[in-house]
Amino acid sequence: MDLTGMKNSTLALVDHVVVPLSAVLNAVRELGNEGLGPNDPLIVTQASSLQRLPIEPSSMDMVVSISRSLEIPGNQLLDEISRVLKPSGTILIQISLPTTEHTVKPTSTLESKLLTAGFLEAQVLQMKPFIPSDDDHSFTIKAKKPSWNIGSSFPIKKMTKCLPKVQIDDDLDLIDEDSLLTEEDLKKPQLPPVDDCEVGSTRKACKNCTCGRAEEEEKVQKLGLTVDQLNNPQSACGSCGLGDAFRCGSCPYKGLPPFKLGDKVSLSGNFLVDDI
Repeated sequence: MDLTGMKNSTLALVDHVVVPLSAVLNAVRELGNEGLGPNDPLIVTQASSLQRLPIEPSSMDMVVSISRSLEIPGNQLLDEISRVLKPSGTILIQISLPTTEHTVKPTSTLESKLLTAGFLEAQVLQMKPFIPSDDDHSFTIKAKKPSWNIGSSFPIKKMTKCLPKVQIDDDLDLIDEDSLLTEEDLKKPQLPPVDDCEVGSTRKACKNCTCGRAEEEEKVQKLGLTVDQLNNPQSACGSCGLGDAFRCGSCPYKGLPPFKLGDKVSLSGNFLVDDI
């Protein structure tokens, strides 16, 4: 029988061959669901024999299962119930067992099966048997389908790292470091000159010369040349800078190493030291 065209909000699954409509209506009313449509509830008998429920996915608000065995509903039927239930839909299971059958905590078995099938908020209810019987004892449990469907997604909020706040005690006496500076500290330091000798058109070595000018002047005096002749040598014949082999007998640069005209003549530190 094809039931895909039905738009029922409540589905009843029973393993009985025949079940009175009042039993299902009582179960729905016990949960406070009075708003049943003209075709509600939809009842499927011998539901345990079905491999697949002929109902559209996510089309039922509530599914009621009434059976006489802990094996019903099985895992396959629970998967089908989850498929046809709408998100946040309710499943209500009542199992009636003979009073002579001693079962240890049947509700724990039902809760485990529901949680394994993906249902949430499983809770045991104290309800009267939907199908009254003098020889049976009933157990009722209710659960909910999650509010999301398989394959649905939702954004995850990214955790923002917050810098730790520095707790400042207003009672602490803070000292301004600038107030510790004196007038002497604020004065601009006087840097020593690079050359400690006199500065002018004609520089002379000072008494305690440490820049090397005194040694240069001593070399100039021994050679009989002026400072300008050493710093900017010139030649009328053009051969003075080539060395003694090209210099005449009266050349003022005789004895000096070769040099380039216009460039300072470089003298080594021991140039005028007598060889022993």
